[in-house]
Amino acid sequence: MSTDDKMRVLVYSDDASTREKVRQAIGRRPAADVPLVEIVECATHAKVVQHLDSGEIDVAVLDAETQPAGGMGVARQAKDEVHDCPPICLLIARRDDRWLAEWSRAEAVVPQPIDPVVLADTVADLMRRRLSTRLTAR
Repeated sequence: MSTDDKMRVLVYSDDASTREKVRQAIGRRPAADVPLVEIVECATHAKVVQHLDSGEIDVAVLDAETQPAGGMGVARQAKDEVHDCPPICLLIARRDDRWLAEWSRAEAVVPQPIDPVVLADTVADLMRRRLSTRLTAR
């Protein structure tokens, strides 16, 4: 995959303003050495499962505060059930939730309120990780 290709980043939150902040932070390309991003937004657990099961998602950003199915539980489920699960970044509201994020097996954690630079850097790192696993799988 070249940097001219696109990678799909799933953004899951029941809060439209959170999805918008994530979309703005990531932008079209979160770093010069990664491909362009296509954002796939979801507000429901069923849609997240559908998209992750499709195998077309490269990175997932999940809001831990989403109701009724929070991002941590969704991450844990995905890591247990989705073949070749993409790297996951959790958005957490409380510092004490880091241990739960670790339980969920998410690869990254970003605190809220969202710092756009931190989130963009984190997503770019996860994109690089996904690219490297694809290259070694071939």
